Amino acid sequence: MRIFVTGATGFVGSAVVNELLTAGHEVIGLARSEEAASVLLKAGVTVHRGSLDHPESLRSGAEAADGVIHTAFNHDFSNMTGAGVTDLRTVQTFGEVLAGSGRPLVVTSVIGHLAPGRINTEEDAPVASTAGKHRIASEEEALSLATKGVRVSVLRLPPSVHGAGDRGGFVPALINVARRTGESAYVGEGANRWAAVHRLDAARLYRLAVESAPAGSKLHAIAEEGVSIREIAEVIGRKLDLPVISKSAEDSSGHFGWLTHFASQNIQASSNLTQELLGWKAEHADLLSDLERNYFKN
Repeated sequence: MRIFVTGATGFVGSAVVNELLTAGHEVIGLARSEEAASVLLKAGVTVHRGSLDHPESLRSGAEAADGVIHTAFNHDFSNMTGAGVTDLRTVQTFGEVLAGSGRPLVVTSVIGHLAPGRINTEEDAPVASTAGKHRIASEEEALSLATKGVRVSVLRLPPSVHGAGDRGGFVPALINVARRTGESAYVGEGANRWAAVHRLDAARLYRLAVESAPAGSKLHAIAEEGVSIREIAEVIGRKLDLPVISKSAEDSSGHFGWLTHFASQNIQASSNLTQELLGWKAEHADLLSDLERNYFKN
């Protein structure tokens, strides 16, 4: 297939591109800069210039493809509402192009909009009061396209998509906080957990989704249902030779800053239904092993 990929040079998107190329697909990659275009050309990808802020560039990219994988998102934590609006507009644009064609569309979502404090399944619906609420509208819009002749699937990612080269995720953010403050901390007992997946395992699920996921599928790229924040903090403390301490809920905001809400949340999910549907399972390193090996090289 000829597949249009947004976010093609990102941490997740670049792994998706490599997975698609290895499987024999042709890839059109969205590039918003000369640097991104150069990276894509070197990888053997057809460059399509544009961005999420220019819907016509998204429209023409989708028109030229047999299917679309949408991984791009503006992770500006100062304006998550605006980022969600842009994402919704992007999904709507793809829906207009692909309607009635039967072509596949894979839309990235998150498990952070599901109910906290329990292990969620693919069948669980988003909750409007959660930290990931800005992703709800685009997920619902995507799923509605299943009734409009689009073989759409929604692929929900966990808080930690890890692997070599991770610079912008939540785990690197925790490491940066520890370096800045001289302490590797967790909130309370640190028993809250984050689900996790290696980015190469996630990339394989994107490929399986675009190749064969039924219309209206909700997929979970979850390798580990929950890794405790205390365990993560302990590895960070050991690797940086820093004390590992507990912060009270009252003191946590002064330590973690913008990361406070996420550092104290239980964000867990399973992927049993996804595994049954597409025969996917995780094959790469777990989060703590990956953290030990790949996050403290510099």
